[in-house]
Amino acid sequence: MSHLILQTERLLLREMTPLDLPDLREMLQDSRVMYAYEGPFADEEVQLWLDRQFTRYREDGIGLWAAVERESGSMVGQVGLTWQDADGARVLEVGYLLKYRFWHKGYAAEAARGCADCAFRQMGADRVYSIIRDSNIPSQKVARRNGMQPEFTFVKHYRGVDMPHIVFSVSREDFYR
Repeated sequence: MSHLILQTERLLLREMTPLDLPDLREMLQDSRVMYAYEGPFADEEVQLWLDRQFTRYREDGIGLWAAVERESGSMVGQVGLTWQDADGARVLEVGYLLKYRFWHKGYAAEAARGCADCAFRQMGADRVYSIIRDSNIPSQKVARRNGMQPEFTFVKHYRGVDMPHIVFSVSREDFYR
């Protein structure tokens, strides 16, 4: 059994294991889910993604976690906290990526709220961030729903493409207001 990180009303967030590879493939190899990443991942890229989470768990004590529906036990996606580079600044990011069939159910906002609360209460963070591609309007709506506001933009170079990103953030005070 993998390590349980936190619970929300409808979800359990736990560390991923090698057994989550088929669920990750469903997500990371779906062009609808991966449009902000310039398309679906190959099998090797999915494995590297999972391996990166294992490294984050070991080195940082955080990472993207499996978001599992409490009622059904189905993995709906991955949500978590990671250290990211936001145009040269190291920031604590709340990240989320869900399987297409679980979109529009409020899971991303619910799990992201739980992660922000964890960052503030358990890690003592003063501010959390979400770095979102400018074309990813649904993710921007999730960030805004959780009280985040745009701070600045910068361009990430990924998979051979220049991708403008918006850096959203919320302070501890504003999150609990």
